[in-house]
Amino acid sequence: MKIYRLLTALFVLPALCGCTGVPEGLQPVTGFDPERYLGTWFEIARLDHSFERGLSNVSATYSRGAGEEIAVRNRGYEDKTGKWKEIEGRARFIENPNVGSLKVSFFGPFYSGYHIIFLEKENYAYAMVAGYKRDYLWILSRQPVLDKAILADLVSKADQCGFETDQLIYVTHSAP
Repeated sequence: MKIYRLLTALFVLPALCGCTGVPEGLQPVTGFDPERYLGTWFEIARLDHSFERGLSNVSATYSRGAGEEIAVRNRGYEDKTGKWKEIEGRARFIENPNVGSLKVSFFGPFYSGYHIIFLEKENYAYAMVAGYKRDYLWILSRQPVLDKAILADLVSKADQCGFETDQLIYVTHSAP
């Protein structure tokens, strides 16, 4: 039994830890102000994942947690069932609070990367977030609708960064 635990520690734990890194060639924003990032963000576009599949009206709300931790509440409307889905988690800064690079957990000790690779810094009005690999991308806005020219610019930036922008899902926001 001890050998099984040792093998698990040697092979599984490093893989889990590797889920928080920044994709090669990308840099999280610096000069980040966590207090200004708090509040509600609306998901404008995303790459598809099973945990968000079939959801519209998706938003993420960030609030001050314990210490430097940030509380996370993701919410979306499941069109198929006609019900809201919600999950709560926590985020911690990987380096320091001045760098937009966090690790987020919704399930105990398992963390995944949350890297803000673009941020409109004057008003913190919109952002682009990558996960630990280029399969994870979100375009977020403080409003449920983002100006078409700004969205096109963000999609172009994402394409230049190597994301499969032709696979983006554009999220609808309407009262269910």
